[in-house]
Parts: sequence; structure tokens; C-alpha cells
Amino acid sequence: MRARRSKDQIVIEILSRCENGENITEIVYQTNTNFTTIRTYLNHLTKNDLLERQASTTPILYKTTAKGIEMRNRLRTIQTEEEKLAV
Repeated sequence: MRARRSKDQIVIEILSRCENGENITEIVYQTNTNFTTIRTYLNHLTKNDLLERQASTTPILYKTTAKGIEMRNRLRTIQTEEEKLAV
């Protein structure tokens, strides 16, 4: 049985997928989540300026900000270090 993903892993996936702008449906499919879950993450990430919501486009796109790219890179570094420590 496969282990569940951590919240950090999901955040990394979302920030990576949205780097060039992505709509909510594609984010759900690419991150293997559901709409209820992804809306919670998108709201949190947008509120903290890690994603920007581009409402001027149809459909609405979510794009990773510079702050979001920096956060994603930090989370990846931490994740790599944790994997090195795992037995």
C-alpha cells in the first residue's frame, strides 16, 4: 500500500503545475485531487501570495508568483533532506 502524500507534497505539485498558469480542472487532474480539496489549497495559496488568480482570462487561471516559486524550491529542498534521513 502506498503512503499518503503530505500537504507539503501537494503544495509542491500545485505550485509546479501553476508556474505557467493553469485552470482549476487541469490542476485537479494533474495533482490527482478533487475540487473540494483543491479549492482549499488554492484559497490558502492565493491568500498567502504564493499563487495569483487571473480572473481576466476565461477560464480563470492560477499562476505561481515569484514568492510561490521560492517557497516551492524551499519545500523541495526540505523534502530531499528528509528523504536522505529516512531509513
